[in-house]
Amino acid sequence: MSEKLNQAMAILKENGLKLTKRRKEILSFLIEENRYLSALDVFEFMSERYQGMSYDTVYRNLRDFSDLNLLEETEFHGEKKYRFSCNVNQDHHHHFICTVCGATKEINMCPMDMFKEQLPGCVIEGHRFEIFGKCENC
Repeated sequence: MSEKLNQAMAILKENGLKLTKRRKEILSFLIEENRYLSALDVFEFMSERYQGMSYDTVYRNLRDFSDLNLLEETEFHGEKKYRFSCNVNQDHHHHFICTVCGATKEINMCPMDMFKEQLPGCVIEGHRFEIFGKCENC
């Protein structure tokens, strides 16, 4: 089992969620894919392995994982997409996201430094910076 998966399973346990084979498989799939996927993508993957697994079960697990900050969410083409968080134990960073295949590339700078100067007296509580486009493979 990978270190990322071990960390994720520990977080599930700490938060009172059962460590089921299905949850482990969803997380493993997202870790392995390392790109943004729709709930339908995850459902199709899981349906091949678990006959009768419902879309609602997959979606509920994705929402739970996201609430625990195990997954990052974004939305493009009018659909919510998920990827395993690369921030579980790291400083924040931003992404370029391919709108065709969902691949991501880390952007190792933060544009917020420019905005702090323009917002004197304001307290920035959070932010998100994503660039969308086509990757070199698409």
